[in-house]
Amino acid sequence: MSKYSFKSDYSELAHPQVLAALSAAGSEQFEGYGLDKYSLKAKELIKTKINSPAADIHFVSGGTQANIVVISSVLRSHEAVIACESGHISIHETGAVEAGGHKICSVKNSTDGKLNPTAIDAVLKTHTDEHMVKPRLVYISQSTELGSVYTKTELRAIYEYCQTNGLYLYIDGARLGAGINSTACDLTYEDIAALSDVFYIGGTKNGALFGEAVVIINEHLKADFRYRLKQKGALLAKGAAIGLQFEALFENNLYDELSVRANAMAYKMSEGIRALGYKFLCKTETNQIFPVLPAQTVKKLHEIYGFYEWMRQGELTVVRLAVSWAAPENKIDEFINDLQTLNML
Repeated sequence: MSKYSFKSDYSELAHPQVLAALSAAGSEQFEGYGLDKYSLKAKELIKTKINSPAADIHFVSGGTQANIVVISSVLRSHEAVIACESGHISIHETGAVEAGGHKICSVKNSTDGKLNPTAIDAVLKTHTDEHMVKPRLVYISQSTELGSVYTKTELRAIYEYCQTNGLYLYIDGARLGAGINSTACDLTYEDIAALSDVFYIGGTKNGALFGEAVVIINEHLKADFRYRLKQKGALLAKGAAIGLQFEALFENNLYDELSVRANAMAYKMSEGIRALGYKFLCKTETNQIFPVLPAQTVKKLHEIYGFYEWMRQGELTVVRLAVSWAAPENKIDEFINDLQTLNML
């Protein structure tokens, strides 16, 4: 019997409505490279969602690809990006940004995985002349790698700092749906567009087969972006395959419904684990959970569930449980019950 996996929130192929949309258009002919009717409609749906008619929207296959193309497009050869130590570009992309020639100025991790103007300012103050790279872009995620979310006050402070100091702000939205629909978040999609220069909306982790939507707000960053996409191998001939998915996700609010459900299941799991007396690395705000468990318990859990060991804390282990949009509620209940049984041994 295969183990149920909480390793990631993209273990399931895609939501049935997304698969149905792809299947229905399977034998149609369409314009290539994202110029098809489905992609054009999906872009309009997103513009309406974020209330930004002038935004440029480009579909790419995945989050790492989005980060590589956006960051390389924004930065000149001597410029660098500021990111948290735990940021996805800092750890989980095999050095893709730096392999492209741009240094990542890493900020020591806060307990919640978030950046703030003070931390960004410290980087600027240590990069003062032409003997060093010049920080030009700030990279954050909503939600973060620790599942935390930025509030409107926090995001506005970062964006205003960036504007005052000649920096661009880029938001990695691999889990933007989970972030926006968190009970701890007071931001809207419209706020994200108003308080950033460029961001992307992640589909891969929220019901899509694959695909992300890069949204460029700042006029200075729009020129020649399709050239950049082509140069980086990101201008897909069958771009309609992504456009179709985003149309299905955004036409009738499916994208948010899936995020709300994933978060709700994560909150239920978190409360169940907490009720058994376990502590957490950080507060559960979205669909990623980081309980701190005894090593022996973790070993036993591995026999019946898939998940990642995040870090060690002495004799204890922090694990990451990622709850998918498709996670059945009975699997959440089973996990809590199994953990309770192990707790009693």
